[in-house]
Amino acid sequence: MLSHFTRDKLTRLQGDLVNAALWADMRPSESAMQSSAPFACDTMAFEQWLQFIFIPKMHHLLDSAMPLPTAIAIAPMAQHVWAGKPEFCRIIKTLTELDELLSETK
Repeated sequence: MLSHFTRDKLTRLQGDLVNAALWADMRPSESAMQSSAPFACDTMAFEQWLQFIFIPKMHHLLDSAMPLPTAIAIAPMAQHVWAGKPEFCRIIKTLTELDELLSETK
């Protein structure tokens, strides 16, 4: 059941990014993808991290029936990055719901 709800949130997140014109056509470089900084903040924009690292990794965990993270806090980063940009509040809401959903599984 958790996997179903998680997939729904990931699908909504992707739609939110598309609707906000934050969904990219081009993948970041391989060196950018190898960043070890939190949210790859040193090599790509936060929305790129969501699209190219976070969403695919979560789908991989779900597809592989691997444990999902239980200590997740992505919404605070989104609030920081998009502070003062109400056009991105839907994305932040979806990320908050995802954080809460996964944190409930502890």
